[in-house]
Amino acid sequence: MQREHTDVNVKPRERFLTLDTATTVMAGALMNGRELLGESNVYGERNHSVHVISELERLLNEEGLTRDDVDGIAVGIGPGSYTGIRIAVTAAKTLAWAWGVPVTSISTLHALAWGGWNRGIEMKGQEGKNESVDNGSSGAQAADWIVPVLDARRGQVYTGLFAVSTVDDVESPQRLEPDAIRLMTAWTDDLLQRLEALPSEERPPVIWLVGETAVHAETAERLRAWSELRIVPYELEGRWVGRLGADKLLRQEHDELHTLVPNYTQLAEAEANLLRQR
Repeated sequence: MQREHTDVNVKPRERFLTLDTATTVMAGALMNGRELLGESNVYGERNHSVHVISELERLLNEEGLTRDDVDGIAVGIGPGSYTGIRIAVTAAKTLAWAWGVPVTSISTLHALAWGGWNRGIEMKGQEGKNESVDNGSSGAQAADWIVPVLDARRGQVYTGLFAVSTVDDVESPQRLEPDAIRLMTAWTDDLLQRLEALPSEERPPVIWLVGETAVHAETAERLRAWSELRIVPYELEGRWVGRLGADKLLRQEHDELHTLVPNYTQLAEAEANLLRQR
């Protein structure tokens, strides 16, 4: 039976389903507040539409829950695969309407940045954690930068810029630049100019390039002129989509159901002109 829609904004929100299909992974999670109850990471971009509903149902069933126990849905809106984004957004909006629960949107790149940074910290070990936030000064420590990248072909990437200054795995990275599709060479130039303009004590001790790094790592090597560069190949995991979505829903931040749309992004006019000249 469909639940009443009138109590969406006043009822407690604790158990959330989250999903993202903007990458090669269908990343889903079931959250109890900020606690991860279950996670789903299904690989195979072309089959996302097959797995979305069944995986969400599995997450609920494994915890002995039903749709009546769901208090909100969070969905990654990209940027990323056009077809993939539409699958998750359509599923999330349909379920939110049918179940009478709020829906909130999150950035795929934000989740990728958070998860990729944590993967890098794990790889680096405890010694790396300390190094990644210590710029050698006795005062305030500069934040690391995280540059998430998803390959968009023809030298382009879906990317953004985030900063993280915590090692306690509590706060999500803070956004410095919006998500966009950019030419990797031009984006690297922009980052270099930004680094050069910063006082030395404010430059990030480490820049983390995370995500689909293989094609674009060579271009990013120029960033080593100002900071340590760590390259972390990483595929999105549901737990980070879950944590971002749970944070927003717990703050009672949600989207208007009928106006929620994917973030496809668009190449800046100057970069598009440059690309056409190639």
